[in-house]
Amino acid sequence: MESQNKLPDTAQRVADLLKALGHDQPIVMLPATGKTSAEAAAGLGCSVAEIAKSIVFRRLSDDAAVMVVASGANRVDEGKVAAFVGPLGKADARFVRERIGYAIGGVCPIGHVEKTVMLIDADLLKLDSVWAAAGHPHAVFSLTPQQLLAMTGAPAADVALRNDAGNFV
Repeated sequence: MESQNKLPDTAQRVADLLKALGHDQPIVMLPATGKTSAEAAAGLGCSVAEIAKSIVFRRLSDDAAVMVVASGANRVDEGKVAAFVGPLGKADARFVRERIGYAIGGVCPIGHVEKTVMLIDADLLKLDSVWAAAGHPHAVFSLTPQQLLAMTGAPAADVALRNDAGNFV
């Protein structure tokens, strides 16, 4: 793990924010990219479910950024998300960087440049701890699902895509 003073600028911004929030877990720099949940899990030696991935959409009614922090094991059901926040469109890399403040692959659930509509995957609440991106594709930090809820102020919601039998697809 690299020392805190060698973090990329965006990861250092997250480290400073976490410190201000009283969070005591360090940012971990993965040797390989954590752009996908599987890559991050492999680098951390944890399950894919323990990766709290940030998926960003664009709300059609007002062009607001909508972020879903989901378990890495789940696909997000856009219909379920839209039922909570309104019709959605795709958010491209430019939209994500401008509205959230991070590049895709390192999108942190906190420290956004604009107010973001957020939902937390209720399946994350079943876990003891999760890993979230820390502002850079190689940077992550550990926290509990309860800390994630508190830091973001976002509600937990059923956002996972499941088939008629209730199983993940």
